[in-house]
Order: sequence, then structure tokens, then C-alpha cells
Amino acid sequence: MIESPAFRTDRYELTMVDAAIQSGTADRECMFETFARRLPNGRRYGIVAGTGRLLELIRDFRFTDAELDWLREHDVVRAPTLDWLADYSFSGNVWGYQEGEAYFPGSPLLVVDGTFAEAVILETLVLSTLNYDTSVASAAARMVSVSLGRPIAEMGSRRANEHAAVAAARAAYIAGFASTSNLEAGRTWGIPTMGTAAHSFTLLHDTEEDAFRAQVDAFGSATTLLVDTYDISRGIELAVRVAGTGLGAIRIDSGDLPTVAAAARAQLDSLGAVNTTITVTSDLDEYAIAALSGSPVDAFGVGTSVVTGSGAPAAGMVYKLVARRDDAGPWMSVAKTSIGKVSVGGRKNAVRLLDGGGTAREEVILVGAEPSGDVDDAQREGVERGLLVPFITDGEVDERYVGASGTQRARAHNASVMQELPIEAFRLGRGEAVIPTSYR
Repeated sequence: MIESPAFRTDRYELTMVDAAIQSGTADRECMFETFARRLPNGRRYGIVAGTGRLLELIRDFRFTDAELDWLREHDVVRAPTLDWLADYSFSGNVWGYQEGEAYFPGSPLLVVDGTFAEAVILETLVLSTLNYDTSVASAAARMVSVSLGRPIAEMGSRRANEHAAVAAARAAYIAGFASTSNLEAGRTWGIPTMGTAAHSFTLLHDTEEDAFRAQVDAFGSATTLLVDTYDISRGIELAVRVAGTGLGAIRIDSGDLPTVAAAARAQLDSLGAVNTTITVTSDLDEYAIAALSGSPVDAFGVGTSVVTGSGAPAAGMVYKLVARRDDAGPWMSVAKTSIGKVSVGGRKNAVRLLDGGGTAREEVILVGAEPSGDVDDAQREGVERGLLVPFITDGEVDERYVGASGTQRARAHNASVMQELPIEAFRLGRGEAVIPTSYR
């Protein structure tokens, strides 16, 4: 049985719906907006991820008898609200930044238009999906930007819960990682998977040589042998002896990696294994990858750092009501004015201004404007690029943005977007957003 996402929410969303139904305001048309007031401390840009997963969750958001019975048993809402929930299916409109897009403080990343009741109930689902996936993608993008084109594998499943592990693999892939160790991410999202053996496989056998022979017999000489269970130099010697000079790769998971990698390359070359590549792992993050820029490393494997957002485990996004109207009347701008939590009310569109060389220079939020239509890639040739695209129209999800094909689309979009960012975006030192956000 497919689990309904309806209970991936907070109780206060249902109690607000309950009170709004009683007061007669539940059907007011409202526009909610997801944005981040600021980037994680010191970051210069962020990367949107999670949208494709979110669209599927909204499409499947239903209250089955199991949820309704629980709500009734625990007196969460009254009978009229239970009847309303029983028929719930989002019928409004959703626009947003394409998945893989760069964003900045104030960017209207997701705009939800519907009745108050049907839109407010999505708040936790929206934020829990986008906040986590975006944090992973933003960290992954920083790692990719300093890897100098060398592939990075996501291998952090054991450092996240079982559901987050799959989401993290997808987000990292969108931001440019080459593969994942997580099989469910491969099956669900079409991400290339990788992995050969851990230290336990070596320890299982009587000798390291026996372990290498077993692996080569099973997978051929193009496999990757883990050479640091005991002594790295001895492990490399055995690996080449067993697999021959056609050995595909070695993996090193310990030691002072710049020093160890240089010694390993020299040893492989001296043994005639000049085409054997070197993969390094061991608690890497963007700073460690950057420090290896001059080392003879061919690929990286990253775990803990990427699935925890490399120090920023949540993107800090919020979901706020910014406009409402009665019947077919005019839209009314609404916004919080709390100290430190001020938001800008009103419907919005968003564009990115580019210079003549195609480099992003400013994020412009057009207050009071209708969200834009779909963005054609040809618009990139101009000096202004629209950012909001329709994801859901009258309750119908645009299937181009979901599933494995949607994941590939997001990855391709991210690769294009990264070419637009100013070179200053890729400095790892602390700094402000690389382009300003203005409201007009």
C-alpha cells in the first residue's frame, strides 16, 4: 500500500482549516509564497531542489479512511472539517523556480494559489521537502564547483534516515554529482549507482590478496580495489599483482590524502598501472576537495557532509501568505511586519538580469505582477530571464518536472544555471549573496 503524505504535516494546519471553515473564510482565494530571508551564513548562492518530489507529494496528498479515523478518534477537528478533508485534492495553481535553479534572499521559489484551506494545509509538506533537498543541493553544488570536473559520488545513506538518504542522493545528483551508492535512488530517480567493497570484505578473507582475487574474479580487472585496510603501499602492490596493470581504480579512505594520493600515483605508475585511477573518500567536504585540487585524484566519494548540507542542514525557507481576495475582487497584499521577520506582500513575478556576456547581475522581484508563464531556453540569449514556471495548473501537475525524466531535466537546468553565475560565486570564503535582490 502506498503511504499517503497527508500526515506529513503539523496539527496547526488542520486546526486553522477547521476554524476557517467555521468562520466562513476557508474558501478565500490566497497566494502563499516560499522564500528564504537570507542564505545560510557565508553562502553566496543556493540551489533549489526537491520540487519534483514535492509535486508528486501534492498530487498524492489525500486523506484516506485511516487518517480520517485517527483525526476523529483524537478530536483534532470537527465533523464538517473531516468531511472536507475526505474530499481534499489540491485544485489550485503552483508556480516556482525550476529545480536546479540558483536562488538568493527573497527569491519567490514557490508560489501557491488556491483557497486558504487547500493551500495552507500544504505548508509543512512544502517546507520539509524544499528545505532539506535544497540544503543538500546547495552543498553539493559547492563541492562540484571545486572538483575541477572530476566526478563525485554521493555515499551518505548511512548518515541520514532511510527516506532522507534517497532524497539526498537525488538532490546531489541534480547539483552535479555523478552517481550514488543508494539503490533506491537509482531505481526511483534513474541516478547511476556505484559501489564495490568495504573494509569488511577484506577482513572477511584470510589475506588481503585473497580478498582482491575474490573481487577481481567476480567483477573483472576494471573493478575498484580498496587498498587502505592495512598498509596502503602494500595494498597497491597487491592490487596490481592480482588485477594486472589494467586495474580500473583504487580507493583510499584514510591518511593525509594529498600526500597519500601523490605517493599512490607514483607507485601505480612505477608498476605500469598508468591508467588506473584514484578515488578518495574519508569525510570529504568542499574545503577538502578544494585542498586536493593539485593532487592526482581522479574521483571523490562524499557522505556525511553532503547529506547534512555541509554545515547548513536546512535552507531556512518559510511559507507565508502574501495576498488574498474575496470572490473575484482585487487582490489585497498582506505581510508580516514582525521585527526580524518582515516579509514583502503581494503577488510577484521574478526575473534575472544578465549582462551582455550572459552573466547574472541582479535578481528582480516584480511586486504586484502575475507569475510568468513557462520559460523557453531561447530567452537565455537576452538580458532578462524569467524565473517562475507553472508546475500545477488547476490541480494538474506538469509531468515534465516529475519522475526520473524530471530529475534529468533539473540536472541539465542546473548545469546551465551554474554557467550564469559570476566567478565570485565559487569562492569558498564567507561572503554575501553574489548578486543583489531588488523589488520593483
